[in-house]
Amino acid sequence: MSSLADALLGGVTPEEIERHALPDTYEAAYLRKEDADMFRGVADKDVRKSLRVGQVPMPELAPDEVVVAVMASAINYNTVWSAMFEPLSTFRFLEQFARQGGWATRHDQPHQVVGSDAAGVIVRLGSGVRRWRVGDHVVVSPAYVDDQEPASHADGMLGAEQRAWGFETNFGGLAHYTLVRASQLVPKPAHLTWEEAACNTLCAGTAYRMLVGDNGARIKQGDAVLIWGAAGGLGAYAVQFVKNGGGIPIGVVGSAAKADAVRRLGCDLVVTRAEIGLDDDASGDPQQTIEVGKRLGSIIRGHIGRDPDAVFEHVGRATFGISVFVVRRGGSVVTCGSSTGYEHVFDNRYLWMKLKRVIGSHVANLQEQVECARLIDSGRIVPTLSAVYPLAEAAEAARLVQTNRHLGKVAVLCLAPEEGLGVTDPERRARIGVDRLNPLRERTTDRGRVA
Repeated sequence: MSSLADALLGGVTPEEIERHALPDTYEAAYLRKEDADMFRGVADKDVRKSLRVGQVPMPELAPDEVVVAVMASAINYNTVWSAMFEPLSTFRFLEQFARQGGWATRHDQPHQVVGSDAAGVIVRLGSGVRRWRVGDHVVVSPAYVDDQEPASHADGMLGAEQRAWGFETNFGGLAHYTLVRASQLVPKPAHLTWEEAACNTLCAGTAYRMLVGDNGARIKQGDAVLIWGAAGGLGAYAVQFVKNGGGIPIGVVGSAAKADAVRRLGCDLVVTRAEIGLDDDASGDPQQTIEVGKRLGSIIRGHIGRDPDAVFEHVGRATFGISVFVVRRGGSVVTCGSSTGYEHVFDNRYLWMKLKRVIGSHVANLQEQVECARLIDSGRIVPTLSAVYPLAEAAEAARLVQTNRHLGKVAVLCLAPEEGLGVTDPERRARIGVDRLNPLRERTTDRGRVA
């Protein structure tokens, strides 16, 4: 570990941080470009074979960027996609980005440091950075936005050059250090540990935009919302946002153990996939879609008396047709991903004849991230952390997510040597309550698998 890292862990002033040199190399979870074809023709694309941990060179800092010493990060499904090199190698994203020239060329390397969540300490500022100081504790939004694009000033997510940091860029968060634009920074909630704080930004921000913000479903009090994968990283935040906003969360999960966990988060109605006949091999078959949709709709109406007003969709091919079928007349299906496949099949009659809407959503703009962080700061929304791994075992953590054996979010300790560090407002933490802040921890084994 570098002298800078040692100093940070010892607790130093901003002036002392600046006196310590950045290391020439740092430890990171990364992929190699030469491995991009390793899973061609392989059925089980086990990410433990592609995701490596080792030393990578420290990149040069651009004027609008900061260097963050990453105390903790988290696994997201985009890291799983990257490590499987599906649906295409993310090295293609890096090559495309580098064609802009200038500072973008740094991203096209024979390695890619992945990871789209981070909590840590600012240790260097680019010459053009304002509003932030060395020593600030921050979390990182994954929205890598070009502020010179006109569309970005209407909504940061509308710019054609908007990218997902650590997925469509290099120098991601599963590392001891990361480079991020100043426009990605949000103050770290002072009552959270590093690992708790690192779990929130991508999934909580994404769910907030999908359900609460002006660009999504804009749910209101009393709305019933169907949430696929309610025990996962995205779904567990969706349950909280619906409940916190006076709505009725309806969760679909894969097992009885996961059902118990999402009830603990406040889900009013929980349905397992087995109850509606949706198996792991579901591929969006039109006949199966209608049959499953009828069973699911019957269960929902039996409990709440009507069809859902909105559907929180990110599973994709296996569920999208069911979502379009089951949402109420005039309701909304809001989607941010397709973990089971991008090509969706649905009966369009149920969309156009019943005046339903499909809303595409992607991450969150900075204002939405700040609004989301305000709810986390207040304790109204809590981390969905279920397990913590060291950086050396990042591939094992990613495999846990790849095989869907986890609850909520899986954190990865980077520079933080142990759990429980980083709290700077212990009074607020005590007032909210440790049990309230960790509703999913006791529901898993010590390796994060569902108990």
